[in-house]
Amino acid sequence: MYPSITPPRQVKIGDAATFAGTTPRAIRHYHEIGLLPEPERGGDGRRRYGYDDMIRLLWIRKMAEAGIGLDDMRAAFDEARDIEEILSRLEEALAAQEAAIKRRRAAVQRLQAVGSPLGLLSELVTDRLSHLPPGALRPSDVEALLVTERIFGPLGAAIQASVFIVLATHPDLRAEQDCLDAAEAALDDGVEPDDPRVEELAVQRCTQQMALEQAIEAAGLDTAEEKLFEIYDADLKGEEDTQMSASTATTKMPYDFSPARMRCMELTAQFLADAHSADS
Repeated sequence: MYPSITPPRQVKIGDAATFAGTTPRAIRHYHEIGLLPEPERGGDGRRRYGYDDMIRLLWIRKMAEAGIGLDDMRAAFDEARDIEEILSRLEEALAAQEAAIKRRRAAVQRLQAVGSPLGLLSELVTDRLSHLPPGALRPSDVEALLVTERIFGPLGAAIQASVFIVLATHPDLRAEQDCLDAAEAALDDGVEPDDPRVEELAVQRCTQQMALEQAIEAAGLDTAEEKLFEIYDADLKGEEDTQMSASTATTKMPYDFSPARMRCMELTAQFLADAHSADS
């Protein structure tokens, strides 16, 4: 005959933890926060756990696996809150997490399909650039688009993409752009803001910008920009959290432009405004 085995009426914390699939440390924490009532202690002063305690521990483990927080467990056990309400809130939280995971997976898939770093831009922007051959955009072009998207959102960056499309397809304009960029960089070498070269360069930059605008119009890119406003609906605006106001950006984005270069940029904007007013 097999010897009879009589289960213990109570077990120590280590055995309780092993059976419930948790740890003694976790059980002590449950006691501290009031999730698990303190059991009676044996003659040696150690906690002893009975059947009801083990059922509570199993409930705690299963609820934790479902994602229910300890505070919500305690409220449910105390009947201070309907368990259906807790589960409803948990379902909403899980749905939000699932949506976030889908967005992250979509972003990773775009990076795989489009390539990095171009794939870091919003789909609205990369769609506009998709017809360009590989390598047509310079790293500095992509960096500029990233900054623009952060400040003005995907729509602003998609519109700015017209400039880089023209530069990538018009070598003469690209060469002139490079010369002007180099001249502007030279303004940082101790040139004073009132130096005549500053205004001269602003005039040249204004002329070149007007040529860019003409090339954009000739290529029909301005019409494409108008369509962007039509398709920029609520779905695309889900990326609004990726941008900030221009006033905030000026205080957060570091620039190392000299006063002379800043003056050149101001004059260029002024000259452009005057030119557009004269045309209208």
